[in-house]
Amino acid sequence: MKIKYFPDTDTALVEFSNLEVAETKKINENIYIDLDTSGNLVAMTIEHARKQASLPHLSYEQIEKKSPKTVQRTAKSHR
Repeated sequence: MKIKYFPDTDTALVEFSNLEVAETKKINENIYIDLDTSGNLVAMTIEHARKQASLPHLSYEQIEKKSPKTVQRTAKSHR
């Protein structure tokens, strides 16, 4: 995933894949999504990004999946 910011137009482009864009859909007056031929998300464009996306505050957090055993033990201890 790539995030590009264009300060001259205050536009953010979030690229999820390198697939070819087949269709662009308008979500609202400031947000557009690009889809491939199968309807998968390729990219999202955010206009007026500083206001819409709270730029320049950007963070990334990866949440690790817990194993089923951990979830079961936690659930049992709460009973």
